[in-house]
Amino acid sequence: MSSGTFTPRPGAAPYPRMVTAQARMETKLLLRNGEQLLLAVVIPLIVLIGGLLASRRFDLGIEGHPIDLLVPGVLALAVMSTSFTSLAIATGFERRYGVLKRLGSSPLPRSGLLLGKVGALLVVELLQLVVLGGTGLLLGWQPNLTAAGVVGALLVALLGTAAFASLGLLLAGTLRAEATLAAANLVYLLLLAGGAVVLPASAYGGAGGSLAWLPSGALGEGLRTAFIDGALPVRDLLVLAAWAVAGTLLTARTFRWE
Repeated sequence: MSSGTFTPRPGAAPYPRMVTAQARMETKLLLRNGEQLLLAVVIPLIVLIGGLLASRRFDLGIEGHPIDLLVPGVLALAVMSTSFTSLAIATGFERRYGVLKRLGSSPLPRSGLLLGKVGALLVVELLQLVVLGGTGLLLGWQPNLTAAGVVGALLVALLGTAAFASLGLLLAGTLRAEATLAAANLVYLLLLAGGAVVLPASAYGGAGGSLAWLPSGALGEGLRTAFIDGALPVRDLLVLAAWAVAGTLLTARTFRWE
């Protein structure tokens, strides 16, 4: 037997491996939770199909093909539901039950924990894109896939995820779990109905100009600009970046791990 074959090597795993393992676990927890799947896939699908049926019966003030406007908006809704509502609720109850406290004392740094959560969000959002985008294509969606539009859509999705994730963590880190549950769902419903995320800001009349400065409005308008016009939505990217920075700074100052 060679010397040192069974010599223990105590110590933490490399940082990238820890983050990957945490992201994998967070993804499994998200996908196993029925409520999270409802927010991530089922509700956006209902909004897409219901909006398309409603556009055929009622005048929703939508110009052009309704499906081309609805799919980017529903994709924006999916990003918001996963990165804000689902993250806030899950993190709030993890904080209540002491999960965050225990993870914070593990070899995994707190930055690694947050990166793991963000990685899980991106995996779920990729699955949402496949399901919702595929459904949209079956229903006649014809996106304008230019190089600028594809890059713009990716940047909007990433910055939208960062903005809403920071706001979700802000809720989860300052409120009790039950209050986080109520507040996250309430904000989600308000933005779904009047945040210019599914329908364009122009559909809200005079209030549309103000709604475009909300993270929901910037996310929806940005994806519509990218997929319909095939252009880089610079203004919406700047709005989302500002929300992401502001949310991150507030979360860093107020987040409580227990």
